Amino acid sequence: MNELIQTMAVYALPILFAITLHEAAHAYAAKYFGDTTAYSLGRMSLNPARHIDPVGTLLIPIVVYAATAGNFFFGYAKPVPVEFGNLRNPKRDMAWVALAGPMANFVMAFMWQVFYLILYASQVCEPFFLQMAGAGVFANLLMFALNLLPVPPLDGGRVMVSLLPHRLAYRFAQLEPYGFFIVIILLVTKLLHIWMAPVMGAAGVAVQFIASPFKYLLF
Repeated sequence: MNELIQTMAVYALPILFAITLHEAAHAYAAKYFGDTTAYSLGRMSLNPARHIDPVGTLLIPIVVYAATAGNFFFGYAKPVPVEFGNLRNPKRDMAWVALAGPMANFVMAFMWQVFYLILYASQVCEPFFLQMAGAGVFANLLMFALNLLPVPPLDGGRVMVSLLPHRLAYRFAQLEPYGFFIVIILLVTKLLHIWMAPVMGAAGVAVQFIASPFKYLLF
């Protein structure tokens, strides 16, 4: 129990930022491409309180993390409302709005990696902060990969709808009510690992590469 509480403390801030900034990025992208729905509702904000869902942001990540012995977590914030019909080019711009969330997570993974390098170079001896930085990289890489899974209503599913021809896109979008259950089935059967491992691995290599100049400067 003590180990679980300690792990939750390490992951709390990284997960909060990961989920909050993910949703805020969707709102910023939607406004940029012509839809002000989220902006008018106050969702284009970095205030976590505007995005937190008590069940999806707090309860479910804890339950999933505990149930998988710390090997996985899954959570979500209140979805940012987007009226795709308001976008200047709905079918095309849907992909950019969807990609904004995972890309925010990629940028945050990079920032946590740089933070880790700064701590290490500064010879910070407090393991909590080093663990938090590592958790920030992991949590954001995980959210990056999970949200790119091509299953609606995940961001990867939105991208697929944007890229597919109209008829196929319409049929594919009909999976949206079942998306959550599809993800759970993939998780339980461990088939999700087939997607997560290579995507997280590739993104992790990219983060390390982009952060390498900081490593050169600091050491």
